[in-house]
This record gives sequence, C-alpha cells and structure tokens, in this order.
Amino acid sequence: MARPEQVLVLEPQHELKFRGPFTDVVTATLKLTNPTDRNVCFKVKTTAPRRYCVRPNSGIIDAGNSVNVSVMLQPFDYDPNEKSKHKFMVQSMLAPYDMTDMEGVWKEAKPEELMDSKLRCAFEMPLENDKTTEHSALPKSASASLDDGEVKKIMEECKRLQMEVQRLREENKQIREDDGLRKRKVTSVAASHSSSMATSAMRDEGLSIRILALCVLFFVIGVIIGKLAL
Repeated sequence: MARPEQVLVLEPQHELKFRGPFTDVVTATLKLTNPTDRNVCFKVKTTAPRRYCVRPNSGIIDAGNSVNVSVMLQPFDYDPNEKSKHKFMVQSMLAPYDMTDMEGVWKEAKPEELMDSKLRCAFEMPLENDKTTEHSALPKSASASLDDGEVKKIMEECKRLQMEVQRLREENKQIREDDGLRKRKVTSVAASHSSSMATSAMRDEGLSIRILALCVLFFVIGVIIGKLAL
C-alpha cells in the first residue's frame, strides 16, 4: 500500500545547502509548516548522524503552525572534488487525538500512516569575489566590535574614576573634620593652659604683693618701735 503524501510543507523542499568555509560549525535552517487542521508529529533523520546536530530533531507541530529546525554541520576538511552523499528525511504522521506518549505513538504507528520527504545535502564554498567582499567587510565589523568594546571599557573606567573621586572627597571631608577637631582640642588645651598659667601668675603676683606689704609693715613697725625705744 502506498504511503500518504506528505502534509508538511518543507522550506527548502529538496536540498539543504551548507556554505563554507567548513572550519567551524555551519548551520542550515529547515522550516516545517503544518497547513492542516490536525496536529502533526515529525522526526528528522540523516544518513550521517555523526556529522550533524539537529535541533529539534522531533516534536509536534500544532495545526496551522511552523517549526524551524536547525541542522548544524560539524567542522571537517572540505574536498571540492568529493560530492556529498548525505541525505535527510523528514518523517511525519497525524497525531492521535488522545496522544499522551509520542514515542509510543511512533512505535505503534502503521506504515500506511507514515509520511516522509527526503532532502539531499550540498556543500558550497564562497566564490573569490565573495571572499574578497567578506574579508573587506570583516575589518569593519571587527572594528565596530572593537569600538563597542572600547566604549564599554571607557564607560567602566569613567565609572571607576567617579567612584574613586567620590571616595577621595569623602576621605578629604573626613580629614578636614578630624583636623578641625584636633585644632579645637589644641585650642581648648592651649586656652586652658594659658588660663592656668595666667591664674598661677596672678597667684604668684598676689603672693609677692602680700610679702612686700608685710615687709613694709614690719619695716614701719620696726621704725616705730625704734623711735619709742629712744
């Protein structure tokens, strides 16, 4: 019995193109669209599973919705004389209304319920003109990236300097407050010391005056007594 026609719409329909250089991961996007009024289960399979990483490689597409599948080709040594024999197959089936376990549905699916579409892979290297354009555009992009990095560094440095200035201001303010406090203490101590010295001087001066007065008094008394004795 012939399998039913694929209900999903694939973009691209027949070929996945991977554009080099292939020294890094190269990604191609496969769009799967479900135009029906039923949910559709899908799986993406390949003849070279070690060479590709597919995300998502299975799932359910709701009615009227689409899913973008990323097909990531791993780095390899490209040989332009070697044609790619890698192929992909998109397998699908209408999801049961009472589905609870997708893996169980796939295991129990009948061959006549399965639909599939096949795609071949093509590897392309950039043309010389494209390489020149890419290389000429690369410094600009790199420069823009570097400029953004420099701007970020400058902004961080300005922020750091502002924080440093604020810290120095606070330290300067604290130093001024401490200096003023020390000056007030010194002034207070000096005033207290001067006051005590003045008081001591006054006391000494008063004592000297009293002693002098007593001497004068004794002298006068001595003179009076001498006159009385004569």
